[in-house]
This record gives sequence, structure tokens and C-alpha cells, in this order.
Amino acid sequence: MSIGRTLAIATNVFREAIRDRVLYLVGLYAIVYGLSLRLLPEVSGTADGKIIPDFGIAIISLVGLVVAIFVGTSLINKEIEKRTVLVLLAKPISRTEFIVGKHLGLSGVLAVLIFLMTVIYVAGLQFSQIDYSLGAIAIAEFYLFLELSLITAVALLFGGFTSSLLATLLSFAIYLVGHLSRDLVALGRLADNPEVERITQGIYLVLPDLARLDLKNQVVYGLLPDPLTLIANAGYGLLYIVLLLTLAAFVFARRQF
Repeated sequence: MSIGRTLAIATNVFREAIRDRVLYLVGLYAIVYGLSLRLLPEVSGTADGKIIPDFGIAIISLVGLVVAIFVGTSLINKEIEKRTVLVLLAKPISRTEFIVGKHLGLSGVLAVLIFLMTVIYVAGLQFSQIDYSLGAIAIAEFYLFLELSLITAVALLFGGFTSSLLATLLSFAIYLVGHLSRDLVALGRLADNPEVERITQGIYLVLPDLARLDLKNQVVYGLLPDPLTLIANAGYGLLYIVLLLTLAAFVFARRQF
């Protein structure tokens, strides 16, 4: 795999996303977050300084998720519908380079989105005189980036062999189940049925455990995991991304155009 060709595809994806005005979502986030700074304390009737940080970081996660899934599932199908994939693959570009380049490009867009929204988020906390830990926020946003990068790989996998609509629905399903997989295992144990327990354990082992990468609540309440756990969870996320991209490249390599 050529790094140069892969980066060229990634750069093209990044530029295309900028042309599609994806970064306008930063402005939308600023408006919604700005309104929340004014309205949430009045609506909630509380001044504990937790609801605004929680809401702000949750909206960053939601915006990133929408971009990762809706853009990620359309990256391949858009090339197929326009028939530009035939031109690309006619060049000395392997399908693995194509998939990895697409993933890196969209991950770059997500990194910029998260960074800009986090700057606005921290500025809002500073303006509202709400206590926060910049280091904890940086760690939480890094793990959010890993989570969204993993979901991007899921979206590319599904987008490589099915329609954009179905790929979008499947990607959202993986996201939801990934956050509930630990609860499913607990329910399987409570069911006191070996068959149900095996099924829930299988779901947990096969699907990503996204709770490992979700630090939104921990950063708000100052309960970040210990360094070894953070390193292990980051390794888990990176390994899962590699496995998903490998599978996506394998599936896409067998697709006929």
C-alpha cells in the first residue's frame, strides 16, 4: 500500500467535505450551545454547573456522529453512482488504498470539527464561569474522536456493499448496540438462560464496546479512568478500527462494477 496515494485520496475527501460545507455545522453548534448557556439554567432551575457541560459535550458527540455516518456511508456509493470509482480504480490505486484513504480523509474532517467545537465549548464554560479541567476535556474529546473514527469505519464497511440508506440504518444500529452491549450482557446473566447468555456474550464479543470510548459523563463529574485503563481502551479502539478497515477492504475488493 502506497502512503502517497492513500494520502492523496484522503486529501481529496477532506477538500470535498469542506466544499460540501460540513464545517457550517460548527456555526450551528455555536448557536445551539450559546442558547443553552442562556436557557438551560433557567429551564432546569439548577445552578450546579453540570447540566451545561454535559449538554455541550453531548451535542459535540451528536454532530460528529451525524457526520461520521451520513458522510461515511455515502463516500463509496457516491463514487459508484457518479462512476468515478471506475476512473480511480483504473489508476494504480488498490482498493485497500481507496478504503483507507476515504477513512483518513473523513477522520481528518471529524478531527477539525471536534477541535473547533471544543474551542467553542471551553470558551462557553469560561464565559459562564463554570469550573472545568482542560486536560480532562482534551482526553474526552480524543476518545470521542476514536469512537467516531470507529463508526466511520463501520459506515464505510456497510457502504461498500449496500445502499446508503440501509448502510446508514445499520451504522446507527451498531452505534446504539455498541453503547448498550454491556447492559445486554448483564440482562443475559439475569435471564438465567444459558442460550440467552451465550447470545448476549456473542453480541458483546463481535460488536464494538463503545462504552470504553465514551467519557462524556466522566469528564463532567471528574471521574476519568486510570491511565492504564485509558491506554487499554485506546488500544481497543485502534485495533477495532484496523479490523473494520481490513474487513471493509476485503468486502470492497470483491464488489463488481
